[in-house]
Amino acid sequence: MNEFLKSARAQEHLLGLLQIPGLSGDEVAVANGIERCLHAAGCKKTWIRRMPVRPPLPKHFQMGNLVIQLPGTFAAPRRMFLAHMDTVPLCREAQPVIKQGRVVARGKTTALGADNRAGVAALVTVAETILRNKLPHPPLTFLFTVGEEVGLYGAKSVRSADVGRPAYAFNFDSGRPEEIITGAIGAERWRAELHGISSHAGMHPERGASSILMASRALTEVADRGWFGKVQKGKMSGTSNAGVIHGGEATNQVTHHVVVRGESRSHNPRFIRQITAAYRTAFERAARRTRNAAGEHGRVAFTAENDYLPFSLPERAPVVQFTQRIATELGLKTKCVAINGGLDANPLNANGIPTVTLGVGAHCPHAYDEYVDLAEFQRGCRLTLALATAR
Repeated sequence: MNEFLKSARAQEHLLGLLQIPGLSGDEVAVANGIERCLHAAGCKKTWIRRMPVRPPLPKHFQMGNLVIQLPGTFAAPRRMFLAHMDTVPLCREAQPVIKQGRVVARGKTTALGADNRAGVAALVTVAETILRNKLPHPPLTFLFTVGEEVGLYGAKSVRSADVGRPAYAFNFDSGRPEEIITGAIGAERWRAELHGISSHAGMHPERGASSILMASRALTEVADRGWFGKVQKGKMSGTSNAGVIHGGEATNQVTHHVVVRGESRSHNPRFIRQITAAYRTAFERAARRTRNAAGEHGRVAFTAENDYLPFSLPERAPVVQFTQRIATELGLKTKCVAINGGLDANPLNANGIPTVTLGVGAHCPHAYDEYVDLAEFQRGCRLTLALATAR
């Protein structure tokens, strides 16, 4: 089937999609470009749907996921191929250029946006190739998700019935096509709202209880006890971070209100909760410890919620074995890996759709030196087409 795939056309799609603006929640222009291309290739309008903006999508999102379902030409379980349409703000106004076998951002004053327009371009290329050449294929779903970069929102909103109840799925993101991501870390997001006691910092500092001091004491305790950054407790491992802090209004006021937000990550769901519990305990202890001269102490409202669950697919899983078989037939030497970042595959696996993730040559995401290796991109396109058409 790969003789039908045109390298020049794949590259054209890549360069075109990289130039379309589409930050998280504002992916309409990207979806329009995808639809125009596939309509021209023969995709019927009845095969294309834009899902509504519904929870868990934020209300300000302009659209839900773009779903394209192709009826099969032979009987087989449905396969789903997905990539997220949104890019991070650093990619705004990116201008892609080709240099020495790579696509990079002109001037390197922005990121490129290969995360994840390279994945989108690969899927558009494959869908177009199948449609224009009328290639035999099983029932296929092409899913283009929204809001991946800000919380995997599009993937979290997927219901199996909305996408044709696929037997398994292939997610495309940054990395090499030879690496099959069969596992990814899970995460919780937590928020500590600290309430102190305000007073004049020059005239009556003893009347105050500083919420900044509470936050400092809590984070120092977390770090001293080994729960900050890279966390290793016996055989259990994970990471944590306090990434956002807001508070204070004036230098002459004992600060009465501070909000700290952070995350806990691990491949073990129980250990994620343990990490978060260490933060909760530290903030509660710091609030009680921070008192004014009258003995009044601060308080904290601590909340945590699951962001996404970890997953780990065994190599015997049908989707893994199928991917390895097709890649081997193409002469690719694959290896299965687990990563410490969240993917659209996390919520899909949690919702019962076995999903692996493959790269299509995009590297250094969210950075000025982001690039697409064109040789890897073409290999990724060939692998995607083979996965979509194999019997």
